[in-house]
Amino acid sequence: MVERDGYDGFNRRLRVLGILMVLVIAVLIGRAGYLQIYEGEYYAGLADGNRIRIIPAVAPRGTFYDRNGQLLVTNRPGFTVSLLPLTSPIKEEVIERLSALVHVPVEDIKAKIAGHSGFDPIRIKADVTPDIVSIIEEQKELYPGVMIENTPIRDYVLKQEGAHTFGYVSEINDEELKEKKADGYKSGDIIGKFGLEKIYDTYVRGEDGGDQVEVDVSGKPVKRLGRKVPVPGDDLVLTIDKDLQTAAEKAVDDRLAAIHASAAAAVVLNPQTGEVLAMVSRPAFDPNLFAHGISSKDWAKLNNNPFHPMDNKTISGEYPPGSTFKIVTGTAALTEGKVAPEEKIFDSGHHWIIPKGNAEGEALGWINFQEALAHSDNVYFYEMGNRLGIDLLEKYARMFGLGQRTGIDLPYEAKGLVANREYKKKNFEDGDWYLSETFDAAIGQGFNLVTPLQAAMVMGEIAADGKRYKPHLVSRIQTQDGDVIKEFQPELLSELQVPANVIKLVQEGLHDVTKFGTAASTFRGFPVDIAGKTGTAENSQGRDHGWFVAYGPFDNPNIVVAVIVEQGGFGSQSAVPIGREILEAAFHVGRYAPDTQQQDASAGK
Repeated sequence: MVERDGYDGFNRRLRVLGILMVLVIAVLIGRAGYLQIYEGEYYAGLADGNRIRIIPAVAPRGTFYDRNGQLLVTNRPGFTVSLLPLTSPIKEEVIERLSALVHVPVEDIKAKIAGHSGFDPIRIKADVTPDIVSIIEEQKELYPGVMIENTPIRDYVLKQEGAHTFGYVSEINDEELKEKKADGYKSGDIIGKFGLEKIYDTYVRGEDGGDQVEVDVSGKPVKRLGRKVPVPGDDLVLTIDKDLQTAAEKAVDDRLAAIHASAAAAVVLNPQTGEVLAMVSRPAFDPNLFAHGISSKDWAKLNNNPFHPMDNKTISGEYPPGSTFKIVTGTAALTEGKVAPEEKIFDSGHHWIIPKGNAEGEALGWINFQEALAHSDNVYFYEMGNRLGIDLLEKYARMFGLGQRTGIDLPYEAKGLVANREYKKKNFEDGDWYLSETFDAAIGQGFNLVTPLQAAMVMGEIAADGKRYKPHLVSRIQTQDGDVIKEFQPELLSELQVPANVIKLVQEGLHDVTKFGTAASTFRGFPVDIAGKTGTAENSQGRDHGWFVAYGPFDNPNIVVAVIVEQGGFGSQSAVPIGREILEAAFHVGRYAPDTQQQDASAGK
């Protein structure tokens, strides 16, 4: 009986175990069926993901053209050495071998690998030479995971010409990636870092494409499954005139060499529209150095230059305006009724309240407004400052747009500075304002600071009968097929709140500058009627800075020029000759007259 009971118990346990086994098998079969029938597509996708990679193809950036359709910035074919993400880490010996081949430090390669995520290639060196490409292609067994990408390389065909305007591109850094990741930027992307390349990067960069490839277990591509064609970036048609830009660059370089100076800036614009026709900043740099990865040697050379070639001096250089500021002082004095146009003020060489005088002790005797502006007489304008006071000088300077950014479509524009009581209180222990400081402000010295673009804008407002247009460098954005995406029209920012007859008096005084005044000797016989103003700005670090601003034709102005030569001495000797050459090119006269150009071309043959 005991044995029988034991046997029955064993059978019961066996039956329970059998039932459990059947249930487990049923569950497994059910789960397998569920995964295959209901989740099959999902897991098939995951499996494909383990063997399919997307290898990006970089979109070519948009082309820059000048206002007449001449090429300024484009792309050229290039090769980039990259690492394709593998299923296993990159071997140490491969990194070292690659480092020696492309001259990129091992630490830099490791940093790129460590900071990378996803399946995009890790770009190690752009624009490599064909011999490097040959070595990698012929010795693939020594460089597992290393690939050669065909990538468009930015080509600045004018080299240093227009460098500060066009800007440059380079690989996105960590800080930029954090800021732009949400906008679709990723590690390894080439982005605009400076100039128009930076401002219009979202238009110009295009949309990357790529190849969908099947890879083997080592990550090596074995078959292309599909392709998404990259979409090129949009083109920029600039307001720049290439021929005028080239002429302005030559004028600046020639004069700097002649007077042994090292830095200058020049800007040319249309006062009726705000279109910028040329911008020059010296010293300059070749943006092509950045397009393929600047070397430490080249970067050190640029970075250690005491005249800062990476600065766009036309918009970021801040200088005392010198006598060009007398345009503001004169406009204020006439508008406020502090002086009558024909009132004579005696210039003995020094002012009678504070012994501040003219350069080199010059004394002009009894002079009126027009004569004082033509000959840039300090004593006369000291008296205008005396009658106006600093508060009215500040009011009119701000009315002209000084002390604020112009809003030009370039990065890193400076505000400049308008001399005023509040600024001194905040920044100096002795916060009281003195009459001598008003005298300095009235002739563009003291606390006053302007950029060359701001100086051009002041002259442009007088040329345009008081209207101030926003300066801009892009005329339109268009696709490569020529379809216009965006067009930029003249934008009126403000108008001088002064009587028309006051502007007319200032215009006549500026006209006399080139007829009888400080620029007359340079413009004698010039075939186009020009208005201008010279200036010399004191510089505590060396020789004075030389200024010249001008516009023409006098009766219907469409050209404004502003030039500053750092440590160039008197503006009439340093900046005026540059201004004349630029105006010759703008109006196609003198050495830039069509017949002269043809003769020069024939002589060259």
